[in-house]
Amino acid sequence: MEEYDHILVESFITHERGKHGLVHIRPLPNQEPYTTDMYVQCSKTMSNDFPVGTKFRIKAKIIYPENKKPFVSTHYTWKYEVLKD
Repeated sequence: MEEYDHILVESFITHERGKHGLVHIRPLPNQEPYTTDMYVQCSKTMSNDFPVGTKFRIKAKIIYPENKKPFVSTHYTWKYEVLKD
């Protein structure tokens, strides 16, 4: 069985070329090897149904695709926790 970690992520606005949509999810700082320049593949409800800047706790792992930038992945059907400030 593959190892997953519980990490903290947030929604944010990106203008990076090639990304679909304006709002995406990224890890919060100080969670190495999860870094803030990684994108999170997750349920679209996290980016569509909550205000930008919302923080979540998810269960995830890093995916290392060949010849592409690593990204964070959690299954879109898995539960996530919405964090309060």
